[in-house]
Amino acid sequence: MSPSTLKARVIAATTEQPAADATVRTLTEDTKGSIPAQLRASAQAEGDEAADMALSWLEQYGGDFAKALPSHIDVKAFLSAVRVALPGLVHCTPASLRQALLTCARFGLIPDGRHAVIKREGKKAVFVPMAQGYVELMYRSGRVGSVHVGMIHEADEWTYEPSAPAPLDFTHRPALTVPKAQRGPVILAYAFAWMESGARSQVIVLTREDAEEIRDEYSAAYQRANESGANDSFWHTDFNKMWAKSALRRLHKVVPMSAELVALLKADEAGEAGEVQIVHAPAEETHLLAEADEAHERAEESQDPKEVRVRPLPRKRSQPRRTTRKGRKGARR
Repeated sequence: MSPSTLKARVIAATTEQPAADATVRTLTEDTKGSIPAQLRASAQAEGDEAADMALSWLEQYGGDFAKALPSHIDVKAFLSAVRVALPGLVHCTPASLRQALLTCARFGLIPDGRHAVIKREGKKAVFVPMAQGYVELMYRSGRVGSVHVGMIHEADEWTYEPSAPAPLDFTHRPALTVPKAQRGPVILAYAFAWMESGARSQVIVLTREDAEEIRDEYSAAYQRANESGANDSFWHTDFNKMWAKSALRRLHKVVPMSAELVALLKADEAGEAGEVQIVHAPAEETHLLAEADEAHERAEESQDPKEVRVRPLPRKRSQPRRTTRKGRKGARR
């Protein structure tokens, strides 16, 4: 088994760390007395000083991050990206900050704002995979050749005809020669993928109303931010990015999925719901693989929208037809 696979990283990051579950339990048990001196001091500092103090505390867990990260990502590079966000995270509980970063590391994503973000919600740090993080994991599946995500502005040229064969069913010509102010507001977000086999997935198209319905129904983070008056959820601050990410997330129904991508969806949903995000149970991998296989079958069926599966007609029987009780002749149906 390759050390870069999710299962290998999960096993390495958890079976050799009996304290991992204790870390999860302390998400709701942290007290002032349990906060390390380095983090207490960083919470009183600002800017680079706060980041350096918090980073000094995190570096003692370098071995944990090394076990969680895939081999192509260096721990120093990972922590360097983390350092940028640390000034805004020093007031989070130590357990939640460490757990959010370990979850991010286990997916092999850098918290650089493009692939993933570690966000503060109250006193809890939350791992948030971004659109580019989903794209990265789709490529890692080995079945996806390219992923396309876009936003259509009012002045752009586009066509969408689901009944037409790919790639004629969808076209988008951005009005790049028009000043940005004249392109108008975004009216649609879309996502689709080309497979290594040469087939193309169904095109996912979301209107603004679709995105708002997804936000209102599924994002507890948005609801909490609304209720508190903070209005600081990503749906508040980066609506278009979340709109595009929602289109990407819906691709999981029509694109071959890996167990790793299924796990990312679950971690993302847990974060949105305010639940603990953790990928640490090797036994769960079997369940994730089964879900991934089901998604792959759905994807294979959706790649050719013009294909119609016809049940073959039954062969005619050579024996004479029977007479029914009502006296009329009829064939078996």
